[in-house]
Amino acid sequence: MEMRLEVVQVPVSDVDRAKSFYTEQLGFVLDHDVEHVPGMRVVQLTPPGSPTSIVIGTGMTAMAPGSLEGLQLVVPDMGATRDELVRRGADISEVQDMGGVLFAQFADPDGNRWVLQGATPPDIRDAHL
Repeated sequence: MEMRLEVVQVPVSDVDRAKSFYTEQLGFVLDHDVEHVPGMRVVQLTPPGSPTSIVIGTGMTAMAPGSLEGLQLVVPDMGATRDELVRRGADISEVQDMGGVLFAQFADPDGNRWVLQGATPPDIRDAHL
């Protein structure tokens, strides 16, 4: 059996504002922005280098805007990535070292909360196996 998580819905109140945030401040790639069915707008965005995308839009979910939390973006260089996101205007927390693994948090304009995680160093990963 094979299963791949490829798309995650993120509930937002203003699609254009969220689209701007994800593309301009976070650097996500706009895959498409379509309305195949009246009242159902689908905007798919992919983080740079990720095989998994997010979808924002209208007419797709009953989740309340801002109710999603804990999605993690894993990055190879926390310092460089955080600096770039801050330069782009994103409000990212300071980096926290949680036992050798680095974390920072941010939220989109609706309050959906994300975690930026530095790639786990091999010695830390191996110590927990």
